[in-house]
Amino acid sequence: MSENCSCSFHDYYSDNIYTWCTNCGNYGIHAAVKRALVAECCEPKDTLLCFDIGCNGNGSDKIGGYRYHGLHGRVIPVAVGAAIANRRVKVLAFGGDGGTLGEGINHLIHAVRGNYNMTFILHNNLNYGLTQGQASPTTKLEMKMNSSPDGVSSTPLHPARMILSLNPTFVARTFSGDINHMTEVIRRGVRHQGFSFIEIYQNCPTYNKATPHQWYQDRIYDVSTLPDYNARDLNRAREVAEDLENKIAVGVLYENPDEPEFLKRVANRQNATTELVDEVKPGSIESILNRFNQ
Repeated sequence: MSENCSCSFHDYYSDNIYTWCTNCGNYGIHAAVKRALVAECCEPKDTLLCFDIGCNGNGSDKIGGYRYHGLHGRVIPVAVGAAIANRRVKVLAFGGDGGTLGEGINHLIHAVRGNYNMTFILHNNLNYGLTQGQASPTTKLEMKMNSSPDGVSSTPLHPARMILSLNPTFVARTFSGDINHMTEVIRRGVRHQGFSFIEIYQNCPTYNKATPHQWYQDRIYDVSTLPDYNARDLNRAREVAEDLENKIAVGVLYENPDEPEFLKRVANRQNATTELVDEVKPGSIESILNRFNQ
């Protein structure tokens, strides 16, 4: 943290009471987000937190600062717009596996392609928790859910495999049961210049009985413990990301700091000395209205 940083944990405090289920992974995620923002000296006045609909979105009024609570699966376009409009503001967006990989999967794919300078955190609890346990695109095959009493029959999506196939610039995974690990991964994502994709494996104590906290804790390992692991090796990242059942890799799987973020690739912004938000000015629409009065 900078010696001149005045940001503190209290700056992100909210009087609103958490309403998540007891032992929900969101408690740990929220704590890690606050810690990461303070550690990176991201003051609330310079930070925008965008929340999707879902259990993650129930945290939008439980944290201080500028916040936006969007439509289901549509949080990424809003966050992208904010990130493009004013690069002085640090933008983070949050979405669940249901809204992001179901309703909003197209937005995620094109955000990776565009390499917009923002951080996206995927809360992956393998179900639609807010609507009481429907199967999501990541629910395991044959897993019985409230909307699938005979078991899920569709092959689940593999988020990291999909993202790593799109030539991203930052892909990481972490676990809601380890606040310190989440904090460090989020800090890395916030510092990255480009689109940072962070998947958080999150236990859902109410509706997902197949993968509780202990299930993940017994299986995860950080890629930093692998001999000579190189986070710039895309093929190696794809290889270690595959296993989601026995040995699950977490940490920064892949990072390419050399690829310029979106606005640095746009030709008409190469010589710009202002942010887009600075170029928006009040204007008269009288001449337009007059056309309808003739």
